Amino acid sequence: QVQLVESGGGLVQPGGSLRLSCAASVSIFGTYIMGWYRQAPGKQRDMVALMVTGGSTNYADSVKGRFTISRDNAKNTVNLQMNSLKPEDTAVYYCRLIRGPDNYWGQGIQVTVSS
Repeated sequence: QVQLVESGGGLVQPGGSLRLSCAASVSIFGTYIMGWYRQAPGKQRDMVALMVTGGSTNYADSVKGRFTISRDNAKNTVNLQMNSLKPEDTAVYYCRLIRGPDNYWGQGIQVTVSS
């Protein structure tokens, strides 16, 4: 069973930055898709950023130019650098790993952008 553990969330003022990390219990080297999703209260869970093996990335329009996804195969982590945060970025952020037919989620971590 793959375990994903997110860290780095919290409260930040508008315009600030946070860096989320997701640590996987297995090696992420190889043909994986890893990504970040978020879910605000009363809303569906939406894709924020994805990275596939080889380095290709995909971002939601709302975060392009502000968020950057990266992966560290040596540490089995995928990270999300979030800059110029806005109140509408407030949500629970989830890490996701897709490996063939298998799909894993982290437990989620709260990010609150407020003054």
